[in-house]
Amino acid sequence: MESSHNVLSRREMLKMSATLAGAGMLPSLRGELKGDKHMTDSLTAAQSAQASKKKINFVLSHEQFPGPKLVEFAVAAEKAGFDAVWCSDHFHPWQDNEGHSTYPWLTLAALGQRTEKVMMGTGVTCPTYRHHPVEVAQAFASLGVFYPGRVFLGTGTGESVNERAATGKWAPYAERAARWVEAISLIRKLWSGDWVTFQGKYYQTENAHLYDLPSQPIPIYMAAYGPKSSKLAGQYGDGLITDSKSLKDPKKHAAFLDGVKASGRDVSQLEVMTESFVVVGGDKEAQQAAEKWRFTVDAFTKFVQYSDPRKINADADKQVPLEKVYADWPVSTDPQVHADAIKKLFDAGATQVFIHSGQDDQAMVIDFYANKVLPLARQSASVARV
Repeated sequence: MESSHNVLSRREMLKMSATLAGAGMLPSLRGELKGDKHMTDSLTAAQSAQASKKKINFVLSHEQFPGPKLVEFAVAAEKAGFDAVWCSDHFHPWQDNEGHSTYPWLTLAALGQRTEKVMMGTGVTCPTYRHHPVEVAQAFASLGVFYPGRVFLGTGTGESVNERAATGKWAPYAERAARWVEAISLIRKLWSGDWVTFQGKYYQTENAHLYDLPSQPIPIYMAAYGPKSSKLAGQYGDGLITDSKSLKDPKKHAAFLDGVKASGRDVSQLEVMTESFVVVGGDKEAQQAAEKWRFTVDAFTKFVQYSDPRKINADADKQVPLEKVYADWPVSTDPQVHADAIKKLFDAGATQVFIHSGQDDQAMVIDFYANKVLPLARQSASVARV
């Protein structure tokens, strides 16, 4: 990949990785970015997406519903006017009372057959323990072959409830972050179409080659809920995935901008995707939804280290008041309240807002947004359906 405007050069990327390696956060990536054509293609795709209108999307929760139901919700969301969907990628649900955890890549393949143009991806895949990066590279390249121009890959550092529970492997944040960045480098090299021999600190391949690649590049987004991951997302990702509270956090935003600056790009070249929990109803409906999402209050400060969803469920029930769970959610049957909440997220820097309802009646929520919220939100935020 040659250095050019708005694209990371090999030298810049290697310099960044060496700096992080010296700080003990990342392994050296000596030579790993050489000839990484997909990095150029992927960033170009992110630039093109950024230039388009802001997007309002919908979350498909594998924790709360079985895969076939999520496919139906995706079909309804596309008809409603949502621009994209993401599905969670989990082995276990976070809480035992959520009750579901279908294999997400099968859900994506199935919903792609039932929809026509809605963008789809994961929010998010951990490409380090449960999913080896070679497996991730092949799976998402294959999805891109089936559904060209419609696939994105959301990535993160994982949670113990998925990674340690399924593999027995887990590590402190510094190692997980290092694995994350190395995995993304390997995925992009495989997407280049080259024969890849990769000798990283954590992953190795010998003459690996993907024979079927998508006709259009797949952007890789990086999920961050703290300053360190926010900076990595700015440096190595095609965009940031975060929650609505972190989106508005000045320290995390500054870290993201530092990462973007270190990469030699402008923030306008990257997507900023945020998840917004909502309730169509009042306190009763909010409390019912919050029962299954108590962990979100301390998800990445505490519960990320738990490997048993039953223990997360029990401790969250004891320690997290329901009112605290939905304190920042838009809870209303007034469509203007929901439209205003979306506008605030766009004003805070989001380019894509993913609507997430914990309610059982997802069809009602989708219908409410289709008929009452999306027209208002697009008008007030100057958002047109893509």
